[in-house]
Amino acid sequence: MKPTEHKQEILDKRYMRMALIWAENSYCQRRQVGALIVKDKMIISDGYNGTPAGFENVCEDENGVTRPYVLHAEANAITKIARSSNNSEGATMYVTASPCIECAKLIIQAGIKRVVYAEKYRLEDGLDLLKRANIEVVYLNPNE
Repeated sequence: MKPTEHKQEILDKRYMRMALIWAENSYCQRRQVGALIVKDKMIISDGYNGTPAGFENVCEDENGVTRPYVLHAEANAITKIARSSNNSEGATMYVTASPCIECAKLIIQAGIKRVVYAEKYRLEDGLDLLKRANIEVVYLNPNE
């Protein structure tokens, strides 16, 4: 392994630990997901899954089913950038669960060039779409 690859791996693990901690902000019961967007070694945005601003912080209905208006961590992080003076062109997204296809579309459109994820989601269509768009996709087991 080249020294630069080793350094990138160390940074990837560090940012992923931060994304895992950020996921703890979620009020969702079924799954808590966190995301960070990093550009030039700076965190430029963050997000976790939850309800839109102004909604009650209840992600699931009385049957434990996720409410349809719950935002994914990736969408929250990307929309935060839209409200700031930053842009995500060429950035890396660290997300605790692999992106769904809807979030993959947002990642592509946001100009993010690399996605590092920790937990494999049951569907891989989001990952397949990212790869088709030539976005580097890296699985990182945070327990290693």
